[in-house]
Amino acid sequence: MLSEQYRTIVLPPHAEALRQEVRDFLQETLGDYPSTKRMESWMGFDAGFTRKLAGRGWIGMTWPKEYGGHGKDAFSRYVLVEELLAFGAPVLAHWTADRQSGPLILHYGTEEQKQRHLPAICRGESFFCIGMSEPDSGSDLAAARTRAVKVDGGWVMNGTKLWTTNAHRCQWMIALVRTSDHDKKHKGLSQFIVDLHAPGVTIRPIRDLAGESHFNEVVFQDVFLPDDSLIGAEGDGWGQVLAELALERSGPERYLSSAALMTELLRMAGTNPGARASATVGALLAEMVVLRQMSLSIAGQLEAGQSPNVEAACVKDLGTLLEQRLPEVAHELFEELPSVQGGSDYARVLAYITQVTPSFSLRGGTREILRGIIAKGVGLGS
Repeated sequence: MLSEQYRTIVLPPHAEALRQEVRDFLQETLGDYPSTKRMESWMGFDAGFTRKLAGRGWIGMTWPKEYGGHGKDAFSRYVLVEELLAFGAPVLAHWTADRQSGPLILHYGTEEQKQRHLPAICRGESFFCIGMSEPDSGSDLAAARTRAVKVDGGWVMNGTKLWTTNAHRCQWMIALVRTSDHDKKHKGLSQFIVDLHAPGVTIRPIRDLAGESHFNEVVFQDVFLPDDSLIGAEGDGWGQVLAELALERSGPERYLSSAALMTELLRMAGTNPGARASATVGALLAEMVVLRQMSLSIAGQLEAGQSPNVEAACVKDLGTLLEQRLPEVAHELFEELPSVQGGSDYARVLAYITQVTPSFSLRGGTREILRGIIAKGVGLGS
């Protein structure tokens, strides 16, 4: 018999009731939003749209009301996120803050940090990015060399963060930095809330194959961090990061980032597809259904106060494999070639997703790191 956390998750009625409300809102606000914009998925940036979501109480919706939230459950948020992603709404402005930075502050932050940051996030006014990866360390986050040294009244930070999504548009970064030396590299790490407009911070956008600059290099040169910017206790950063990554890796964005291409595939297949198209698209949709159920089960565990780190790594790894295979399948299934400029919506969406899929292996950890986590979780590694 399956243990309780692995049973099929059925969304409660109140969460499903929210679905139509979200769909109506999206049709009202983005009804004419073209597929060539929807293809950007959660990497689409629109601060005005974020403020409209905030006006509906849909940012920080699971957080306590005293911090600007609405006290909803994880299942309600899951339905909201699922609909936003399936539609291709431009949610990048608040995405990281709502998904992980806010929950991190809520769980580990001081009362002053909660009062300062959480209501502003809920209003759609405060944008966060995460500073974990560094040059020459890949997804080995424990190899962080960015360092903060204690001084009177705070800390002085020096170092570089790389592949930092949306840093050039954010006011704040939650950065993982080394604050002391230990034999074990996972120790001596702490997290700070960093003002990205502080003296000594330099942000350099990194242009990708699609000609966009979602990723950034962020350099810190003698940046002063007040004492109240430390999250939790000094040296507790690694445990905080593991909890944060479970939130980053487990959501529906791990299999719906390419939803626009799946929509175009279904449109191309039509209502009377041939045998090959039926089998191919059907197999893709079946895989997405399985991933959705896995992702939902993690939402159930989070709602129960658990920390499903291994399960989240599985969803992220399998979701990335699907999304990186999707444009290859689409290219083989129909004769229409991808086109960066001009051509049909299908051709342009296919071209864009083909160009950005390599980045899916960077966001939230490479598959080598994820599979190491999974191996240890099932007892195959030390």
